[in-house]
Amino acid sequence: MTSVSMRADRDTHFEVEQFYYEEADLLDAGRYADWLDLLADDLDYWMPTRTNRLRRQQALSVAARGEAAFYDESKESLAWRIRRFDSGMAWAEDPPSRTRHLVSNVMVRHVDPAEHPGFTADDLLVRSAFLVYRNRLEREENVFAGTRTDVLRRTATGLQVARRTILLDQNILLAKNISTFF
Repeated sequence: MTSVSMRADRDTHFEVEQFYYEEADLLDAGRYADWLDLLADDLDYWMPTRTNRLRRQQALSVAARGEAAFYDESKESLAWRIRRFDSGMAWAEDPPSRTRHLVSNVMVRHVDPAEHPGFTADDLLVRSAFLVYRNRLEREENVFAGTRTDVLRRTATGLQVARRTILLDQNILLAKNISTFF
């Protein structure tokens, strides 16, 4: 991922940034069904937990696959969550939260298929920073900060998220729930 030759061109970078701004707008507007259209059918959506470790143990600070995760989802399971929101049975989101998704530090490269089996050099490996502000009820406020590493796939209808790994900077969440999409 560090090879300069793998960087995407300026037009592709702009297209990816616009894709992320549209995604943030859909999430902030509560248009979750429309947001699902931006996700590939074979989506892997994963947010592992973190722990504080000594400097020499930093490689162990992020949970591995199969260990604890805040999210380990597919498109189907995310669709189920969204249907639950719409049913009125998701008490953590009734009344709904107000969110603001800010995306920055977007770096776009072409996927190296040797490092990412199942993907091609036409797919895009994108790393971005995010800040998500959430206000719920009268006095509940949460701020989530972190980084996302995505694999974006070009389709006939535009870009889609095929893989998203979300890494929060916090290792202890002070929020009462985590019903926010990132």
